[in-house]
Amino acid sequence: MVSKLSGKVAIVTGAASGIGKAVATAFAAEGASVVLADIDTEGMSETDASIDGETLTIETDVSDSEDVDKMVEDTVDEFGGLDILVNNAGVGTFGHVTNLSNEDWERTIGIDLNSVFYGSRAALPHLEDSNGCIINTASISGRGGDHGLEAYNAVKGGVRNLTKALAINHGPEVRVNSVSPGFVLTDATQDFQENEAIMDEYEERIPLERGADPEEIASVMVFLASDAASYVSGHDLVVDGGMTASAGQPKFAKHLGLEE
Repeated sequence: MVSKLSGKVAIVTGAASGIGKAVATAFAAEGASVVLADIDTEGMSETDASIDGETLTIETDVSDSEDVDKMVEDTVDEFGGLDILVNNAGVGTFGHVTNLSNEDWERTIGIDLNSVFYGSRAALPHLEDSNGCIINTASISGRGGDHGLEAYNAVKGGVRNLTKALAINHGPEVRVNSVSPGFVLTDATQDFQENEAIMDEYEERIPLERGADPEEIASVMVFLASDAASYVSGHDLVVDGGMTASAGQPKFAKHLGLEE
């Protein structure tokens, strides 16, 4: 049986941990040669050591356009081309616009949104040659507002719409999609996982009553990168256990005593 990504070359940013690590691992398991890109060299090395497959690690600050250009150049030099770019690196920033510093605002934009622009700009000429694809990690936080996450809401909304713009401007050669995870069980959400009140509220809000494992997000990205998604472009695929299926109304049956 041929693997889903056999012979493909993929770059995964933010590959040192969390979703990025899971995506890099899943791509390698499906036969891709995987470039791990991250500023966390120690974590990236740990990811690399855990992967069974052909890999290359590149220390990359995704908020620096020159670093991103070099990441793509080094990939093409090593493997002769590029088929898949996963713009996954990101950071969450708490704060309201009234108390966010310029530095926090710019850092969030740089890592979460500018990186998608830089990565796509550098990769597109190569992806056009290979009829490749781009997958951007957005978020359900890009589909609405959250308490205390104004910067994150802004940049993830930008990622979703940039994805759509890229798809309509660079087809038919390149497919471009985004994935919008909900609550994912990673090191980045560890504080949430250790907060009983937050976890109780998540269980109440998520129909599947749990957070996602990073591997569950990775499996969706494998699909989008594969030939099985050959007619999928310009789409934002929500992976949130059903949380955003709600219209936000109160649980009428529960509060009116109608549940069995």
